[in-house]
Amino acid sequence: MSSVARHYRVLLRSCARHSRLADGLKIHGAIITTGLLSLRNTFLPNVILHMYAVCGDLLSARKLFDDIPLSHKDTVDWTTLMSCYSLVGSHLDALNLFVIMRKEMILIDEITLVSMFSACAKVGNGVFGIQGHVCMIKMGLGFSVKACNAAMDMYVKCDLAADARRLFEEMTERSIVSWTVLLGGVVKRVGLKEGRNLFDEMPEKNEIAWTMMTAAYVENCYTEEALRLLSEMLFNHELKLNFAALCSLLSACTQSGDVVMGKWLHTHALKTMVGAVIDVLVGTALLDMYAKCGRINMATRVFESMHSRTVVSWNAMLNGLAMHGKGAVVLDMFNQMLEEVKPDDITFTAVLSACSHSGLVEQGRKIFYSLERAYSISPSMENYACMVDLLSRAGHLEEAEAVIRGMPMSPNEVVLGSLLGACGVHRKQELGERLLRELVQLYPHNTEYHILMSNVYALSGKLDKADSFRRVLRDRGIRKVPGVSSLYINSQVHRFTSGDKAHPQIKEIYLKLDEMIKRLRLSGYVPNTNSQIFSASDIGVDYTYEQEEKERALQFHSEKLAVCFGLMSTKVGSPLYIFKNLRTCPDCHSAMKIASKIYGREIVIRDRNRFHYFKLGSCSCSDYW
Repeated sequence: MSSVARHYRVLLRSCARHSRLADGLKIHGAIITTGLLSLRNTFLPNVILHMYAVCGDLLSARKLFDDIPLSHKDTVDWTTLMSCYSLVGSHLDALNLFVIMRKEMILIDEITLVSMFSACAKVGNGVFGIQGHVCMIKMGLGFSVKACNAAMDMYVKCDLAADARRLFEEMTERSIVSWTVLLGGVVKRVGLKEGRNLFDEMPEKNEIAWTMMTAAYVENCYTEEALRLLSEMLFNHELKLNFAALCSLLSACTQSGDVVMGKWLHTHALKTMVGAVIDVLVGTALLDMYAKCGRINMATRVFESMHSRTVVSWNAMLNGLAMHGKGAVVLDMFNQMLEEVKPDDITFTAVLSACSHSGLVEQGRKIFYSLERAYSISPSMENYACMVDLLSRAGHLEEAEAVIRGMPMSPNEVVLGSLLGACGVHRKQELGERLLRELVQLYPHNTEYHILMSNVYALSGKLDKADSFRRVLRDRGIRKVPGVSSLYINSQVHRFTSGDKAHPQIKEIYLKLDEMIKRLRLSGYVPNTNSQIFSASDIGVDYTYEQEEKERALQFHSEKLAVCFGLMSTKVGSPLYIFKNLRTCPDCHSAMKIASKIYGREIVIRDRNRFHYFKLGSCSCSDYW
């Protein structure tokens, strides 16, 4: 091996280690020019291949791989290309390459198996993963802790927790990673109690295990237990929350709506990070948490205090503002963003969503139709979904359908469902029937659209047809997803469903509800029974029953119960923050406006689509949601 060749090998490995593709290209060119790519220097193509693969240049890596004779390609080369496919998201191609390796009788090692199991996990292909596990055993690699850990991770992510546990029990040697992988599977797929039992069994725990267990408590709304676990981790075991751990915990706070834990983490980050400068990833997670927990002003403060901001940070801020119905602010901030970073398709999903929630039709049209011309971005499925939603909400249903028919890809259920939902509001029965036929053909197992179509018929006065849809679903044992409203009081979550009887203070809550309904009626509240289409049947009330039965069913909606409990349990004048899993109904929306005035409370409700701020008798959405 010549000294020049050795020198190039060192340089190429350095380029790979630091992901310096541009320098690697220059070195590759120099090697070609000097004629070093000869049979006696066969290692150089292999090193160049590794450089391209690590830097994510799939086309160059594949071309070089194909140019290397089969006799000169070893296991490392095949595995390197597999890893490159996974790196760029072509996981199926990585699996296909593994199949070719087996056909060509190429020897596989533990790194090959790790790459294969990782690709299976990414695409959720448990069948391929099981076959890979069998291959691992046949090749005598069942002793490899790395390969077994990767196989367990695959089982966990393919929702095969029992298989992961079985493999764990069969392992003769286990690492802390083995325990942590299994813990993740048990917590997510089996249950919190079982996860805690396994956590307590662990002979050694790292930051990942502690963070995973704490995040599970946060996601399940056990704030006090999560704080106890964090305190033990930080003070008794003297471990630290790194950036990844903070982001994971903040994500859990975002999902559960636990702003108390989120504020604690924010304070901890400021105290422990150098010079109180928050990392861009943590800052982004923080502002996202505050925005989705209803504290948009805090989210804005975090965003403005960040010393550096990526496109992800801007997108999180724009999306948060969109959820809060601040369309005009989003458009202003989008113009500021253009001066700092280049937007992507996710940016435009947030901007178009903001336009949709604020009724900014013309502005949304202008942005959508200029995506390719002004920003060189081809509209994504999400961009089309937002545009269809924008037009549908505003009553431009024919234009919305034209947008769908002009899509370069087949519309998905979200796109078609947005238009179908608007058919009920705007009494477009024929269009709704046509969309339903298309949805049933594409997604035969999704029954949500039968419910939407039933609403179309009911709101059009065709109760017989609406009832027939409902009867079919009921005969098939399918019920509408129940509405659940939750709120945090003294770091404890309280959940309510329609007609709830499980809460320990339910008697007092119903007394408060009777009082509230009386005060609402005296202030002009009239129950909106048009929205009472399926809820009545859920508690045994048919459409033929008296009007007061429908009104009584409306009275027990989950957000009304949550508000009553909040009024009972918090200081006079303090705001109430409620999280609902479904879209808030028109009747509850009307009731909340009046309640905010007569009780002098700000009532904030996050439903499936957006935030509603009820204050002094009005809502931030201006009745457009």
